[in-house]
Amino acid sequence: MRNFEKLFNPDEEKDESETKEQEKMALASTVGRDYTASHYKYHDDPYLIPSSNISKRTFALSKESGRKAAQWIRQEHSKLFQHRHADPPIEAFYPRPVYDENSEVTEDTLKKVIGEVAVSDAITVYQLLEKKGEVVSESTKQSFLELLCYYNGDDALPEDLIEERWFRQGTRARERQRKTWKDNGVAETVFRSIEPSTSAAYCALLQGMTRHYQVDRAWQLFEEMNHKGIPLTTEAYNSLIRVTSYLREGVEQRWRLVEELLGAMAKQGLQPNVGTLNSALETVSTMGLQRQAKTYALRTLAEFRKLGVEPSLASYYFLLNTFCKERGPTSSILVDIMSQINGRSFTIQDPKDTFFFVTAMDLCRNHLHDKDLAWSVDALLHTGNNYDLIGDSYKESIYYRNLFALLCSTEPFEVFMEFYNKMVPNIYIPEPGIMEEVLRAVDLNGAMDQFPRIWSDMVIFDHTDRENLVTDILAGMVRNQPPSEDLTAKFAKVAWDIWTKLEAQDQERYRQL
Repeated sequence: MRNFEKLFNPDEEKDESETKEQEKMALASTVGRDYTASHYKYHDDPYLIPSSNISKRTFALSKESGRKAAQWIRQEHSKLFQHRHADPPIEAFYPRPVYDENSEVTEDTLKKVIGEVAVSDAITVYQLLEKKGEVVSESTKQSFLELLCYYNGDDALPEDLIEERWFRQGTRARERQRKTWKDNGVAETVFRSIEPSTSAAYCALLQGMTRHYQVDRAWQLFEEMNHKGIPLTTEAYNSLIRVTSYLREGVEQRWRLVEELLGAMAKQGLQPNVGTLNSALETVSTMGLQRQAKTYALRTLAEFRKLGVEPSLASYYFLLNTFCKERGPTSSILVDIMSQINGRSFTIQDPKDTFFFVTAMDLCRNHLHDKDLAWSVDALLHTGNNYDLIGDSYKESIYYRNLFALLCSTEPFEVFMEFYNKMVPNIYIPEPGIMEEVLRAVDLNGAMDQFPRIWSDMVIFDHTDRENLVTDILAGMVRNQPPSEDLTAKFAKVAWDIWTKLEAQDQERYRQL
């Protein structure tokens, strides 16, 4: 009877599922992070848990590579995996259909592959429908166009490849921004096939061009829309504002264009959102050391707050980029930002939200050299679900590198070692540069009992081939004579381990010759 009632009250079922989800989240929030345990993706075995940065990366990607290999076998030998015993069937477990000239496809097939974000399959199905003279509805063409514009006609990385995303995004973010838009590609062909041309089609193509830095043609498209009286959406204006620095050379010219675009939005009656704010602030952050940039940034923030638009973490990230330049004067704007957002839990609203924490910690170390502010940033990172906004493995590594380096040089040695013991090795594995600073701190503080521990970590972290680290730990042990026989024996063991490893390296070198 209960299931029958749900057919007539779907909202009731939805409310129950949302309530259960909220209950689960509330229960999860009561459980803190276990700093003594490794990440769940690694085997819970002390002999199998990777203990260096390269081994962590290798382990995670190897495990995912095995999953990809299994998927490849399933796809290449799809005839062997057609048994469907599950009810309802789990489509992700079955081979994906292969579409060719002999495939029977319909518009529903195209809708299906668009919903699955299978870009190459969607292109193939659309071309088959075109060859057969099948009529595709304008709404389906619009969905297909949006898919092509967002991904530029390339297949997206599958969502289940979590580790590849985690270790890949850092390298992609460091790549130079350049034009990648495929001129006269499938997206433009589909756009021309939509008759009559709609505002949604124009906006989709314009946003695709700006996303992939075909800014000149995007601007031509914008002028064409104005000439034809075709209205733009807020998101289309946001995308144009974001690439203003590519459309104008001087600072004043860029800002004038931003104001013109914002004025056009107002005339059209469009309400700006946080994306508009971030696009404007991103443009301002590219204006270099000009004084006007800071004025423009603060004015923009004030105006948007009057409109009820609250900044996201990306907004604060762009403010930090504007005020805290490497060769500019010292700015304490991070202190003001932290006073406003301390204790708050954020959800992602902009892809650049993930740049805030790593940038803030870098400024705490290199710009302000403020340990108290660094502790505040770290506390904010561990508030609610804010750790989800750390970004990727590259940003996480830089964040902790800056935090460890700052605390090592500013905190009392006992406080730093307490933090070191808490975070290493399950949360963070220090790079050789950080280990060098730790060894220097151990030496300066006369904490000779820590040398054996640090050497043990160096062995585990694969740092024993670093000549500067080996030299530092030997020099530190020479300068700090052990007061007890027990510590003397530990020093002797460290020295013997170093000698053994050096001998092994020499033998390996001769063997290679």
